[in-house]
Amino acid sequence: MKRALVAATIAALTACLASSVSAKTLTVGFSQIGSESGWRAAETTVTKQQAEKRGITLKFADAQQKQENQIKAIRGFIAQGVDAILVAPVVATGWDAVLKEAKEEKIPVILLDREIDAPKDLYLTAVTSDTVYEGKVAGEWLAKDVGSKDCKVVELQGTTGSSPAINRKKGFEQGIAGHTNIKIVRSQTGDFTRTKGKEVMESFIKAEGGGKDICAVYAHNDDMAVGAIQAIKEAGLKPGTDIKVVSVDSIPDIFQAMAKGEANATVELTPNMAGPAFDALEAYLKDKKEPPKWIQTESKLYTQADDPQKVYEAKKGLGY
Repeated sequence: MKRALVAATIAALTACLASSVSAKTLTVGFSQIGSESGWRAAETTVTKQQAEKRGITLKFADAQQKQENQIKAIRGFIAQGVDAILVAPVVATGWDAVLKEAKEEKIPVILLDREIDAPKDLYLTAVTSDTVYEGKVAGEWLAKDVGSKDCKVVELQGTTGSSPAINRKKGFEQGIAGHTNIKIVRSQTGDFTRTKGKEVMESFIKAEGGGKDICAVYAHNDDMAVGAIQAIKEAGLKPGTDIKVVSVDSIPDIFQAMAKGEANATVELTPNMAGPAFDALEAYLKDKKEPPKWIQTESKLYTQADDPQKVYEAKKGLGY
């Protein structure tokens, strides 16, 4: 009887310890670029929600759009001995040294929504959309919409050197390739912000006959598009009619603009990069099987025909 009791007690303790180990709370560092756009704010909100849902302790660091701040934050996470690190990299280059430091400490790093120019063995996986495809979808929409009419396009680029800016430009050019009636006449960075988007669009309008020579504006994100819409209105023109507006991200405000007829099309970039990232991380920590180096999210085209007010209502509570 005593032997049976001892055995049962040992079994119970063993099970309890095993349960305690398996239920260990993960601590994950998250180096976010900043809050330069509504989409970025939503990504931060959704990442925090996903961590809380899974019982993950999330250490958050806002880099204020500076790579040196991100590198400092990552080194801080390494020093704290976190279980993993999420990084939304502000630019594509200059990450090798700090990622090697994380690798030496056996801390897996996952990239969110942007890729980098670094050896692939320095990070576990990258959860991103296909940013070239996003730009291509935007270009193909414009080509179909204008048909054979001549169309001068002005382009608001994202942050210089960032992978979305590079790829969304490349993709858009692919989308309009072969359509000789469509030409990008001006292209300048708006740094993914509304303020800079408005400022640059104002300069485009002045340079192009008060805006009358511009057929469309292509913005690498919706926030710059919203800024451009304001500049177009202040110039006495009708955005969405006199100047077509096509952009990327699908934040709530662009759907409000579409509902008013002031924007024409947007390509969605989901803010939920963390869900797939945490799924991949938990599976890796459980069985050490590495995920694919790229986990692709969906990119969907929305136009004025997609009940933009309804989409706005569905998105407005996501923290944009």
